[in-house]
Amino acid sequence: MSAPIVVDGLSRSGGRRVTINGQIAGFAHDDRDLVEFLRRAGLDDAWDLLDDPHWIEWRGRRAHRYEVA
Repeated sequence: MSAPIVVDGLSRSGGRRVTINGQIAGFAHDDRDLVEFLRRAGLDDAWDLLDDPHWIEWRGRRAHRYEVA
């Protein structure tokens, strides 16, 4: 079973697409953006979930990296 939250690799336009339960929540440009998407989805403990692989799958880049290499 995959994690309910997926953070894709860096997009050409900047940011990383965030999908929650198969629905696009938006593009995060830093962890604060990601936490806000999770908070809006009802996850008030979002900061605690960022490094939990049961909740979040980071794809294409290392976790917490949003800048162009």
